[in-house]
Amino acid sequence: MNKSEASTRIAELRKTIDHHRHQYHVLDRQEISEAALDSLKHELYKLEQEHPDLITADSPTQRVGGKPLEKFGKVTHATPMLSMEDVFSPEEFNAWVTRIQKLTTHKIEFFAMPKIDGLAVSLVYEDGLLKSAATRGDGKIGEDVTMNIRTIESIPLKLERLERTEVRGEIYFPLKAFEAFNKKLVKEGKVAIVNPRNGAAGSIRQLDSAVAASRPLAFVAWDFVTDVGQKTQAEEWDILQKMGFKAAPGSVLCDSDEKVLHFWNTLLKERSKLDYWIDGIVLRVNDNATFESLGVVGKTPRGLVAWKFPAEETTTIVRDIEWFVGRTGALTPVAVLDPTFIAGTTVQHATLHNFDEIQRLDVRIGDTVILYKAGDIIPKVKQVLKELRPHESQEVHIPKTCPVCGSAVVRKEGEVAVYCGNPKCFAQDSENVLHAARSFEIDGLGPQTIMALIESKILHRAPDLFILRPEDLLGLEGFAEVSAKKLVEAIAAKRTIPLARFIVALGIRNVGEETARDLAEQFGTIDAMIKASKDDLMAVPNIGEIVADSIVEFFAQKHNHELVEAYKKNGVTIERAVKREGGPLAGKSFVLTGTLASIGRDEAKEKIRVLGGQAIESVSKKTSYVIVGEEPGSKAKKAAELGIPVLSEEEFLAMLSRT
Repeated sequence: MNKSEASTRIAELRKTIDHHRHQYHVLDRQEISEAALDSLKHELYKLEQEHPDLITADSPTQRVGGKPLEKFGKVTHATPMLSMEDVFSPEEFNAWVTRIQKLTTHKIEFFAMPKIDGLAVSLVYEDGLLKSAATRGDGKIGEDVTMNIRTIESIPLKLERLERTEVRGEIYFPLKAFEAFNKKLVKEGKVAIVNPRNGAAGSIRQLDSAVAASRPLAFVAWDFVTDVGQKTQAEEWDILQKMGFKAAPGSVLCDSDEKVLHFWNTLLKERSKLDYWIDGIVLRVNDNATFESLGVVGKTPRGLVAWKFPAEETTTIVRDIEWFVGRTGALTPVAVLDPTFIAGTTVQHATLHNFDEIQRLDVRIGDTVILYKAGDIIPKVKQVLKELRPHESQEVHIPKTCPVCGSAVVRKEGEVAVYCGNPKCFAQDSENVLHAARSFEIDGLGPQTIMALIESKILHRAPDLFILRPEDLLGLEGFAEVSAKKLVEAIAAKRTIPLARFIVALGIRNVGEETARDLAEQFGTIDAMIKASKDDLMAVPNIGEIVADSIVEFFAQKHNHELVEAYKKNGVTIERAVKREGGPLAGKSFVLTGTLASIGRDEAKEKIRVLGGQAIESVSKKTSYVIVGEEPGSKAKKAAELGIPVLSEEEFLAMLSRT
C-alpha cells in the first residue's frame, strides 16, 4: 500500500471508528461488536505506525485511556466428570429455565460463575495429602497428571481434612504471566505459545513435569464433590475457600433471571480486564437436593448450563474469491483474506458456501468484512462494512468455466450450487477416488498419494486401485519397496465390501450411509438397484423424490455403469445384502442426535437395525423416537416441536435391554 492509498484508508477508518464510537458511547447503541471495532482500531494504529507523518491529534489512536514419564497412567473418576449444555442467547437461557422449573415445585436460585477457559481437572486428597490429579478424559476415565499438578503453587498439597476429599476446577494460564512468558520464549529464539488455553492444557499434558514447573500456571476450584452435609453450591464456595482453594472469582448467587442477565452482561463487558480467559458464565441450580433431583440427560446434568459469550469477531479485507471443486462437482466460493488472528488462530480463508450467500452479504473483492468463528471453529463472514468499500472494489460473478478443467459451469434447476459440467474433471476424479478409498476403509491412502497417482496417469478412477502393483508406486515420493508392497496388500485386503458401503463409495449425490443401507436392504444387489425405476426407489422407506432423481440420474450415465463393471472386473466382490424382517422394533424409526457416552452412534444404529427398527437421519411426524445424547443439535428441538417422544441414552439402552 503506497502513501496515497494509506492516507485514503486512514481517513475512512477514522470516520468509521468515530461513527461507531459515537453510537456506542454517546447514544448507547451498538451496530458492530466491540471486537470488530477494536480490530478496526488496530488496523488504523498499524497504518499510522507505518506512516507516522499521517498521525493527527484527533485520531482515535491518540485518545488517552486508562524425571519424565514414559506415558500417563489412567484414573477412574469416582463420580463422572459430566459436561454442560450450552446456550447462546436470553431466549435459550429462558427455555432452559422453563424446562427445569417444570420438574420441580421449588423456586430455583442460580449460582453463577465465570466460565474460565482452561483445562478441567479433578484433585483427590487422602489422609490430608494430595493423592492424585486427573483430567476429565471421557468423563469416566482421565489421565493421571499428578506430577505436573504438584508444580502449581495455588493448589494445596496438604489439607486439614483427613477424610477422602475431591475438588474439581480449572487449570489456567494468567494472562499477564502468559504474555511475560511468551516474551521470554521469543527472546530465547523459541516459538511463542498460541494462546493461554493451549498453554495451560499443553503444560499439564507434558510427560516431563519440569515443563509444567517452568510455566506460572494457576488453579481455581468450582466444585466440592465430597459430601460434608453442604446444602447449596454457595456453601460449597465457602468450604473451598476455607480449605485454602481459590474459588472461581466473582461468583454470585442470583435469585432471578434478571440478575443472571446482569451478571452475564457485566462479565462480557469486563472480560478484557480480567487476568484470565473466559468464554461465558456457568449457571448451576444452587440447592443441591433440587440439583440432584433434576437428574442427568446423557452426560449433561439438567441443573447445569453454560451461557456462552458471542463468538469472537474481527475485521479484515477480502483480497480475492477462489472457487474450489468438490467430489460432486459443486463449486464452493472461498474468500481469501488478509491474515487475521481470531479466537486463538490465524485465519486467511473463509467459506462463503455458495453464490446466493455472496449476494446476500453483497461481498466484493476489496471489501472490509467482519469475520467471526461459528462455534469458535469455522471462520465465517458476518457482515460487510460498506462504508469502507473502496471505489475499485470488484463484484463477484459465477465463473463460466471450471477453475480446474476449464469445462462449462452449470446450475441445476432448484439448487443453489453451481457445478462443473465435466463428470471426468480432474478435481472430481481425485475427490471421488479419496471418497471411495475411505468407503472401502483402505488405510495408508491419502490425498497426496492419490493426486500423485492420477497426475502420473497410473490411476484414472477408483476401481484402478485394485489393480495397482508395488512397482507402480516406486517412482512416487515417499514410497520404497516395503511401503509400496504394504499399501498394495492393504488395498487387496479390502476387495470384499458390503453392498451398503459400496453404494456409498459410488458417491451418488444425496445418498449417505443411512440411505445406502435402506437401498441395500431393499434391492439386495447393485444390479437390482441399477435397474430400479424412480417409482421403485421412492417405494423404499425414507427415500423421497430428490434422492430418487439423483440415483436415476447417476445410473443414466454410461460411465457410471462402466464404473460399477470396472470394480467387478478388477476383483471387487460386493456382498449381497439381506433384508431384515420383523423383530421387536419392527415398524419403529429412530433418529439419533448428540454424542452417546457408552455406545457409539454406529453401534447404536446397528442395534436398532438388528432388532428390526430403522435408524434414519431426519425428524418428521412419522419418526417414532429421537434419542438425545450430549450436545444435541436442532433435531432435538424439532422433536419437541412435533411432539415426538425423546429418549435419553439411559432410556434408549433400557428399551434395548427389554427387547
